Amino acid sequence: MKYLFTFAAVAVTLLVGVATNQAGDKDGVGKCPVSGKPAVKTSAVDYNGGKVYFCCDNCPKAFTADTAKYAAKANQQLVVTKQAKQTSCPFTGMEVNNDTIIDVGGAKVGFCCQMCQGKAENAGGAQVNLLFNEKAFKKSFTVSPKK
Repeated sequence: MKYLFTFAAVAVTLLVGVATNQAGDKDGVGKCPVSGKPAVKTSAVDYNGGKVYFCCDNCPKAFTADTAKYAAKANQQLVVTKQAKQTSCPFTGMEVNNDTIIDVGGAKVGFCCQMCQGKAENAGGAQVNLLFNEKAFKKSFTVSPKK
């Protein structure tokens, strides 16, 4: 009985930790696109019609100096923070089939078909760049500025 209680306590702790960190932080602003650390609301820049948040005051400088390098992660953050809403498949521009939605670092992304879904799932470490690069982002997401 003692082990069962301990196991249950550990399981609950892990589940709460996963739920809190799925989007990268507990404040709802995602992960810093430069460092990957949890972002804070006090450090942000305007980008693609929304606000991109950073972990510190140095990261916005790095982002501004080489925006193209961090664009995909910044666009992903716009989706995670619900500033950007998906309008179509990032590959084809066609209507999204709700049965094809996957989670990409806290961002829900849908596709027009299972072939596109499979392409994204098989992308491995290139998934963020493939789905949130500037071309794919402009084709399939619209941004509503965060208030």
